[in-house]
Amino acid sequence: MPNIKDVAKKANVSVATVSRVLNNKGYVDNHTRILVEQAIKDLNYVPNEVARTLFRKSSKLIGIVLYDLKNEFFNEMISQIESLIFDRGYQTMICTTGENHERETYYFQALATNKVAGLIICSDVTSQGINILPNIPTVSLERIIKDTIPSIDCDNVMGGYLAGKKLIALGCCNILQFTGPLNLSSSCERSNGFLSALSDFSHIEVSSYELDFNTFTREAILTHLKNHPDVDGIFAASDKIAVNVMKCLNLLRRQTPEDVKIIGFDNVSIAELSTPTLSTIAQPVAQMSKAAIDTLFELINEEPVTELHKIIPVEFIERESTVVPG
Repeated sequence: MPNIKDVAKKANVSVATVSRVLNNKGYVDNHTRILVEQAIKDLNYVPNEVARTLFRKSSKLIGIVLYDLKNEFFNEMISQIESLIFDRGYQTMICTTGENHERETYYFQALATNKVAGLIICSDVTSQGINILPNIPTVSLERIIKDTIPSIDCDNVMGGYLAGKKLIALGCCNILQFTGPLNLSSSCERSNGFLSALSDFSHIEVSSYELDFNTFTREAILTHLKNHPDVDGIFAASDKIAVNVMKCLNLLRRQTPEDVKIIGFDNVSIAELSTPTLSTIAQPVAQMSKAAIDTLFELINEEPVTELHKIIPVEFIERESTVVPG
């Protein structure tokens, strides 16, 4: 198998010149570049990525850190991000932390050892974890993990506000809100937006209950529903929570949307597969994915970041859970 020295010999140039062509770094005149590229083609040379990593002091590898692989919303986003990364000639290394600090530290050390070129974080991380990779270009998704680290998020406040306005328009007066974990900025923003939409309507009764996105139980939902037998409108901070609320209402012999209107958040596939189908706030997955990659490569290429904390608009998608059959 030919190596970089064989390419240099065939092109009659130095190994350093071949490296500059392979890594597209440093000046190489056009004539010399053509000679090197032709030698690579003639020899069918495949660059050794490990050697290139040592030369560049970073790999063509992007690390992705997330909580787990059970969240459909993040699965869809990671799939799009991985494709965008591949289109730029890079590969991905996916790490799931489960918000376990020891596991997080292990993965961050592994990412550092592999000299990742960049990092996308879709999970809460400790300051200790972030400090392991102080010089790695990093973008966070759906949360601000540090003021100086660029972030991409949807307009959670507007999403909650749209949900609140829709339930008001439907005439709902006894409303429940199932928030996500309130230690997450996204959950707080959705809740704040929702409550702001209702703030001028003194006749509306609103109760809020916090649920973990990953570990909530139907028993907890049932308890809250039983404590509010007159509920006629519900906003849930995720589609998964909303569909489980719908199932619990069925157990209590309450119909959606005839008795209770329900709005979720995310617009994942379960929203279209539920019975009835779920009205929801759609997160702009494609736009968020592209914005994350564009920002990350601005950092990698040492270009100015166009927007440090980018917020992308959301959209209300109406389905059967808020439309009473005529």
